[in-house]
Parts: sequence; C-alpha cells; structure tokens
Amino acid sequence: MNRIVRRSLLLVAAALLAPRAFAEKDAAGSKDYPMFNRLPGYWISGYEVAPFDAFKFRVQEDGKPTETTVEGRVVKIKYLPDPKRTKPASKLQVMRNFSNAVRKAGGAVLFELGPEAGGDAGLTLRVIKGGKETWVKVDPYQDGEYDLVIVQKADMKQDIVVDAAAWENDIRSSGRVAIYGLFFDNGKADVKPAGAPALAEIAKLLKQNPAMKICVVGHTDMTGDAASNVGLSNDRARSVIRALVDKYGVAAERLRPFGAGPYSPVSSNRSEEGRALNRRVELVEIPAAP
Repeated sequence: MNRIVRRSLLLVAAALLAPRAFAEKDAAGSKDYPMFNRLPGYWISGYEVAPFDAFKFRVQEDGKPTETTVEGRVVKIKYLPDPKRTKPASKLQVMRNFSNAVRKAGGAVLFELGPEAGGDAGLTLRVIKGGKETWVKVDPYQDGEYDLVIVQKADMKQDIVVDAAAWENDIRSSGRVAIYGLFFDNGKADVKPAGAPALAEIAKLLKQNPAMKICVVGHTDMTGDAASNVGLSNDRARSVIRALVDKYGVAAERLRPFGAGPYSPVSSNRSEEGRALNRRVELVEIPAAP
C-alpha cells in the first residue's frame, strides 16, 4: 500500500472516531424567552409563537388541583440536551432551576408535581413585574428534555368592531344583543380599559334612541360555584351601568342590571371556546309600558 493511500485511510478513520466538533443547531427562527436562559449544553428543537391565544395552566385552589385559562401571547419552546456537550438533566434538576429562578425574581410557584408523578411532573409559575403578568408551564421528561409554555397575559386587540347600528338591528329583531367587547379580570367585576370602545358604542346606541331602555345582563360560564357566578354576573352588569352613567352621561333610569350567571348559555360549557361565548354581557330591551 503506497503512502498516499495509507495516509488517506488514516484520515478517514480519524474522522470516524473523532467526536462531533459542532453542536446541534436551534430550530430556525427560535430564541430563548428573555426571562430565562437555557440549561447549559441544550438546544431548541421546537418553537411556536401565537400573538394571541389561550392556554390552561394547572393551579392549586383551596388545596385542590384545578385549571385556569390565561390569554395573551403564547410561546412554546422544546429544549433537548446535546449529548456531545452535556449530560441530560434530571426532572428534579429542571424543576428546581426554574422554581428557584422565579422565586428570586419575586414570582410564585402556583403548582408543583414532583418527579415521582412520572409523566405528569411539572410546574406552573407566575411572575408579575413592571405591570406585566407572565405565566410559565414547565414539563420535564425522563430523557432530559423539557418543554416551556409561556403566556404573557394580555387582552386581545379587538380588530373586528360591531357598531351601534348593528346592535340596534339585533335588538329590534330579537330584543337582545350579546356584547363581547367588554373585558373583566378573572373573578372581578370592574370593566377593564380595553372595553372602552364597546362602552362608547353602547352609549352611542342609547343616544341615537333616546326612548330606549335596556337591561344589562351579565352571563358567566359553568366553571366554579353557580351561586357565586350569579353574584359575579350581577356585579359586572352593575359595573357596566356605572361606567355608562359616570363616563358617558347615560341616564341611570334607562338602565337596569341583572345577573343570569351560568343559567343561560349560548354554547356548550364542555370546551373553552364554548365557555368563552357564554362569558358575555347582553343588552335586552325593556319595552315601553302599553
């Protein structure tokens, strides 16, 4: 065997035996969420961003596990260990890293199920800082990989606007109209600032129809205690009326509050989409006395 052939074979053998000199590449367009760095030696194998969506987080209420839905910008990241650069982290190692980091940032652990739970192990974390509320789901796996779901809580920007004229047509034809542009924090009654355009259109509707009187009816989904939901829906109806009177000059005697709670659904409560439709405020015309 001549020297050139022997040298070539040696180079090929060395290349086959040598460890890979490059790391796994992150998925195209992916990046770490600004709040967290990744575990050393890990890479991003999956990455999704939704500008506005909803996600269910596991939480503890009164010592019992339950779920709560958070809406806003949703980021999903899957991390894998690169075996050429690191050893896979244990489930507990992943969980402790994130829970400790969030606590140091002033956040809280809202749910924790340890590695003994098998595939159900994971964390729900929440950080409120600088006026922003961030929810995090951490799912660790046996082979060292872990998933993050991060929701930057926010109200949806309302791109489709139904105006007073359309609402008037609905009231004239069916005696009622559902208003989905009014927003409330979970379990609270105050109308959020994002509901201002809807309030302005309701005031416009009443101004254009000076003889019209309406009942403002609050509705909830079937989640939680029914009696509490009735009270909450009534408080929300009163909150809408208070805003119309105080901020838009609508005469109080033209408005009447009512809380229907979960008892008049327009969709099934078996899905989040259905529950979202059931959480609404309706305007019901009060007919003039004959």
